[in-house]
Amino acid sequence: MTATIRDVFERFGPSCLRDELLARHTTFRIGGPARCFLQPATVEELAEMLAACRAAGLVPRFLGGGANLLVRDEGVDVAVSLRRFRRFAVAGERVDAGAGLTFMALIQRTRDLGLAGLEKLVGIPGSVGGVLFMNAGGKHGEVGDAVASITVADTDGHVRVLRREEAGFAYRRSGLAGLIVLEGRFQLTPGDPAALRATSRAVHEEKERTQPLSTPSAGCTFKNPPGDKAGRLIEAAGLKGRRVGGASVSLRHANFVVNDAGASAADVLDLIEIVRAVVKDRFGVELELEVQVW
Repeated sequence: MTATIRDVFERFGPSCLRDELLARHTTFRIGGPARCFLQPATVEELAEMLAACRAAGLVPRFLGGGANLLVRDEGVDVAVSLRRFRRFAVAGERVDAGAGLTFMALIQRTRDLGLAGLEKLVGIPGSVGGVLFMNAGGKHGEVGDAVASITVADTDGHVRVLRREEAGFAYRRSGLAGLIVLEGRFQLTPGDPAALRATSRAVHEEKERTQPLSTPSAGCTFKNPPGDKAGRLIEAAGLKGRRVGGASVSLRHANFVVNDAGASAADVLDLIEIVRAVVKDRFGVELELEVQVW
C-alpha cells in the first residue's frame, strides 16, 4: 500500500505540524502553509522523516531561520525545519555550530569567548545552515572565509563531512545544492572580546543607517552584477519607493524589497519583475535573484 501524507502525520506526531503557516517562519513574514511541517531533533529522526516522505512521494524543502526566502502564497507540501539542530561546541580556536543556531547567536558567543573571524558579519539574519548554504556575506567578507568543514546529509539521510575546499563557496552560493547542512565547523583566531564587540557594534550601526533592518524583508533581493551594485542600478532607474500592493522597494536601500504593508508573495514577485524589467531596459543588465523562492 502506498504511503500518504496522512501516514507521515500519524508517524511523527508532535514533530509534525499540519498546515503550518510559513509566514511565521520567514524574515519576510510572508508565505502560505506547509501541509506537513516536520521538526526533527536528531539525524536519525531526520533520516526517518526523509524515508517517510519518499514513501509518500513527497519532496521536502529545508528551512533554517527563514532568511533569504520568499514562500509563495499557495505554500508547499512539506517543509523540514532544522531549528532544533543547535549544538554549540568549542575546542581551542575551532567552533562547531548546528544548522539551527541563529547566526547572530554564533557571532555573539564566539566574540564573547575572544574568538575572531565572524564579528564583521553581524547583521546577517537567519541560521547557521542557511548562511553556509548561500555563503552569506557583505562588504566585510563571507562566511565561507571562516569555515573549516561542513557536516551534511544527502536526501537519503546519509551523513558526511566536507572540507572547506569541497564546499564550492563562491559569491552568494555554494556547491551544497541537493544536500542538507547539519553543522558547520569554523576555524577562528584569538581576539580581545571588548575589541570584537566594538567592531560588531560599528558594523551594525553602519547597517542600521543604510539598510531597512527593522522592516520585514529577505535581505538583499538581487545579487550584485559583476563590477556594479544592484542597489545602485535600481536607484538610478528611479525605482526607490516603487510599490506593488503591500511590497515596496526600500527608500533606505534600493536592493531591499520590503513587506511594509501586509504584502503577499504575489506582490513581491510582481515588484521583482518590474525592477528586473526596468533595470534591463535602462542599463542592459539582467539582475539575478539572491532571494530563494519556494
